[in-house]
Amino acid sequence: MNKQKFSVSHSKDAVFKDGLRNFLEYRDLGISNATNDQYHAHIIRVKDGNKGDQEFHTTGLHQHLCDFQMVYVLKGWIKFVYEGEGEHTFNVGDCILQPAGIIHNELSCSDDLELLEVYSPAKHETVSLKRK
Repeated sequence: MNKQKFSVSHSKDAVFKDGLRNFLEYRDLGISNATNDQYHAHIIRVKDGNKGDQEFHTTGLHQHLCDFQMVYVLKGWIKFVYEGEGEHTFNVGDCILQPAGIIHNELSCSDDLELLEVYSPAKHETVSLKRK
């Protein structure tokens, strides 16, 4: 195993960029590089241009082909549906462990949503699914 590196991501230097979802933006926290791609951590928030339009705040059914995925709500709220678990709305301070490969869909979220997401490995596939 490669040794992990010391890493710091200061909020004053935060840069949000486009990522997996077009209505969201992502702040990389530097964990991927520091852990040799074993883990990834980022802050996710709704882009300014997509606020007020709930039609675009959904992802469609999908699954992440990773070993670990945790989401912590920093601000706002988000509603998901999970295969075998039903619909759940999460608010500030809520923490979700999404089991590896669980099929899910983001149904809606607040305009001020901010999440911390941590997953492993840092590079993995996301598969979009159609309900049968």
